[in-house]
Parts: sequence; structure tokens; C-alpha cells
Amino acid sequence: MARVVLSAFPMIDPETYRETLDDAVDEPVEIEVAELGSTERLIEAAAGADAVVTDINTPVTAEALDALDLRVVVRSAVGVDNVDVGAAADNGVTVTRAPDYCTDEVATHSVSLLLAGLRSLKRYDDHVAAGGWGWEPGRPIHRVSASTIGFVSFGPIAQRAAEQLAGFGADLVAYDPFVEAEDMAEYGVEKAAFDELFDRADHVGVYAPLTDATRGMVDADALGRLDESAVVVNVSRGPVVDDAALLDALESGSIKGAALDVLDDEPPEDDPLVGRDDTVVTPHAAWYSEEARDDLNRSGAADVAAVLNGDPPAGRVDPDADWL
Repeated sequence: MARVVLSAFPMIDPETYRETLDDAVDEPVEIEVAELGSTERLIEAAAGADAVVTDINTPVTAEALDALDLRVVVRSAVGVDNVDVGAAADNGVTVTRAPDYCTDEVATHSVSLLLAGLRSLKRYDDHVAAGGWGWEPGRPIHRVSASTIGFVSFGPIAQRAAEQLAGFGADLVAYDPFVEAEDMAEYGVEKAAFDELFDRADHVGVYAPLTDATRGMVDADALGRLDESAVVVNVSRGPVVDDAALLDALESGSIKGAALDVLDDEPPEDDPLVGRDDTVVTPHAAWYSEEARDDLNRSGAADVAAVLNGDPPAGRVDPDADWL
């Protein structure tokens, strides 16, 4: 009998896994739901398991992979930054992810955050709630069509956001060493070097996966290249943006605002970026729609079934991929 351990995490739906695995796997499957959240809990809960379906808060480290005898780790997300993919490969463990389940949702959320910051919606809402009724608290606001919007990384989510922004008439530029200029041009986007993007952009959206190369890449130097009306959006991972540098830029007034779906520590505890009138923060919810959650669980369950049946899973992560 195969044993599958699911993280007790709200994104992960045990019923979808039970339904899919009962129908698709050639051998009987036992499904267990466990509180994970740490390497120690993972090792304890997954002892003897063939598969683990994990969450953002559980580090799947080399220590855990060495201690366990897994066949597959399913990361219920686009990113795999909390999974040691190299150590998994060394142990013969397949790692899968769901790269496309929430492309439209995250793109739409990022555009919503950008417009909320650009149009000062939080400041205006706070102003009206306090009894005010004036346009001045939102200053400075500039016309979207006169703006240049920069994308840090230009994968599928940023590409969808570029499609959504096309109707606003803004100029679009992107930095991504793994996407060719001609491919960006198909979306009406101009390829730029990293520093050039921050020199040219009026507003910046961050879409990069978290890797050793991207950690802290949006730093004080990058932020210092923006002007005082700039809004910085982050829908990737919190540590891609240097949060101390971002806070300094906000407090000094060198940028106008930030709109964030991700933070360094989630959920936050006394994070100074939370609760500011120049910052919109949503609770890592950009991925969410009912349809996306269903797709996430069905694709993850299909990947588990494939590995248990000896077939290649659709969501396999290549341990030699350039972006890791």
C-alpha cells in the first residue's frame, strides 16, 4: 500500500486527493493529513511515506530528504524555494509543482495592486473614513498612459499582466535573462538590463522566483533609481525585495508606495511595512480563486498518481533548470 502525507494547509484539499488517487493509482493508497511547518515535523510525519504534499511553511531540506524514503514531493505552488531540489535529485526523489494553476489570478492581483497604489486608493479610503473629502491626500498621481511600467522577471504571470495592462497605453519594459527580446516584443514589452529598468520605470512589478540569485535583488540601489511617484508591487516572494531598503525608501519619500502580496515573514509579526498609509498588503492571496484551488489540488494529485504508477508527472521540476 502506498502512503501519501498531505500538509494540513488550507490550500490542500484531502478530498480531491482521495478521489483522484482512488481512481488513478493501481495500488491501494493511504492518505494522512499532518501538521507540518518544520523539518522535524516533516521527518516525523512522513516516515515510511511514498509521497508528501507540502506547503510554503515547511522546509523540505537535504536533512529531511536523506532521512525519508520518498518517491515524490509535491509543492502546492508555482515556486519551490522551500524545497532542496538538488538534494531531492540526489535521493532519487521527484519534485513537482503547479506552474500554471494561478497565472490569471496572480496577474490580475498584481495589476489590481499596481492600480491601487498608483491611484492612492488606500490613502483616499482612510481619508474619507476619517471624515475628509478632498483629492489632495492622494498626491502625487500621474496618468497611467504616460507611465513606464517595469517587470522584474517575465514568465507566464508577468506575461499575462502585460496583456492586461496593454489597454492602459503605458510603455512596458522587462528584465529577465531567460527570456529573449523578441519573445517579450510579442507582448509589447521591451527588454532591458536590470539597472536600466529601474532607471526608466515609473512603477515596478516584481515577479521573480526566489533563488540564490534573486534574493534581495531589489535593493537600495535599485529602489534609489526610481522617482518619488513610483509604486513597487511584489507578488513573487518577500525576500526578492530587500524589505529594509523598501521601508527606508518609503519613509524617506523617495518612492510613493508599495503594494505587496508577500512579505519576508508570513504571517507577519510587527512588520513595519504593514499598516502604513502608503502601503497595501494582502495576505499572500494573489493565487486564490475557487477555480485555481481546484486546479492546484487536481494537478498535484495527478502528479502523485503518475509517480506511484511509474509514469512521468506533468509538473516535474527539472533539477538542472537555469532558473533554480
